[in-house]
Amino acid sequence: MKKWIKIAVTVVVVLIFIGTFVFLYQKSRPKAVTYQILKAEVKDLRQTTVATGRIEPRDEVEIKPQISGIIAEVYKEAGQEVKQGEVIAKVKVIPELGTLNSAESRVRLAEMNGRQAETDLERMEKLYKSKLVSSEEYEKSLLAAQQAREELQAAKDNLEIVKEGITKNSASFSSTLIRSTIDGLILDVPVKVGNSVIMSNTFNDGTTIATVADMGDLIFRGNVDETEVGRIREGIPVKITLGALQGMTFDAKLEYISPKSTENNGANQFEIKAAITVPDSVTIRSGYSANAEMELQRVPHAVTVPEVAVEFSGDTTFVYVLTDSVPAQRFERRRIVTGVSNGIDTEVKEGLKAGELVRGLKNEQAS
Repeated sequence: MKKWIKIAVTVVVVLIFIGTFVFLYQKSRPKAVTYQILKAEVKDLRQTTVATGRIEPRDEVEIKPQISGIIAEVYKEAGQEVKQGEVIAKVKVIPELGTLNSAESRVRLAEMNGRQAETDLERMEKLYKSKLVSSEEYEKSLLAAQQAREELQAAKDNLEIVKEGITKNSASFSSTLIRSTIDGLILDVPVKVGNSVIMSNTFNDGTTIATVADMGDLIFRGNVDETEVGRIREGIPVKITLGALQGMTFDAKLEYISPKSTENNGANQFEIKAAITVPDSVTIRSGYSANAEMELQRVPHAVTVPEVAVEFSGDTTFVYVLTDSVPAQRFERRRIVTGVSNGIDTEVKEGLKAGELVRGLKNEQAS
């Protein structure tokens, strides 16, 4: 009995040893390598470039006051439509003390000259009625009195403008009423009641009361790299996509390429502008980020292979053409001449015919 037990144990040990040997042998064998097989096809190949930028109105106007003062009232807010000449806000004038003092002094002087002119006119009128002076002398006194009245009125108007920024005779043309200079949409009203504002001058651009734009005339503004700017031209079609409106594409037309580059992160880029066609049913807001796709080159009916099948060796390109697949895949390394590439497919000008099969990505499988 003991003899049979020893034999059984020996057999088990031998089987374990053989199994271990077979397992290690299988693990040590090289895996058979197979490749994805791709086909050379005839396609219309387009090479494009994408410029990043934003959507802006073509005409965006900053409305500024013609006088300095404090915002008394604001009649409009961002998002409202406004017509040319429509009042957006009202400014209350805070007179400068030196200017105010000069205007008051002018009124006092005009009043004194006016009283003297009226007295002279009364005296001259009595003399004229008594025929003691000529009509010419009387007319001179009358003219002097009229001039004094005009000067007094002008001085009072000037004082009223300094104090209030407006006169009773010109209320409809008041510079205290800030009006829109164009028809459009109010994009921003950065001031509030009580804010101080100043008019533009040599040393200051002035305070912006509101920003108004014609949102019916939008453009794409972006940048193109110097390596691609030479292959685009004004007038070519552009496809615009917006990050805020997924799944929608808008037609545009390139209308401007900057003649001068700007440096951006070490790269020379050129500004471009394209006019966008927007359906009436779609609302686009100023400042939307956007991408503009432009066609650089088109090759109709080109023999193409996926770019992953192309091997680059210096200035030379190769593909591996399938010659046999049984019992294992066999390939022939063949030199080709490539043309346009769109990043996915590459044009093959020479060395490969449509329908031929080439090696693609490697796929490892155990035999």
